[in-house]
Amino acid sequence: MGMSDSWRVVCQDPGDGSGDVIVELPYELLEKLGWTLGDELAIEQGEDGISLKLKHRAFNAPS
Repeated sequence: MGMSDSWRVVCQDPGDGSGDVIVELPYELLEKLGWTLGDELAIEQGEDGISLKLKHRAFNAPS
């Protein structure tokens, strides 16, 4: 994915009064980036909006 690629999503209020937001990332985007459930993302605010970047991978320890 190049630097010129961008996606717009809608922030949703979870309705719990926390001030948090829910952002549903499109499956196509997750697949393209190789992101999966449990990945931790870093949020950066820029002039044009918010950027999400993969922070690190969450791995399950073997049982």
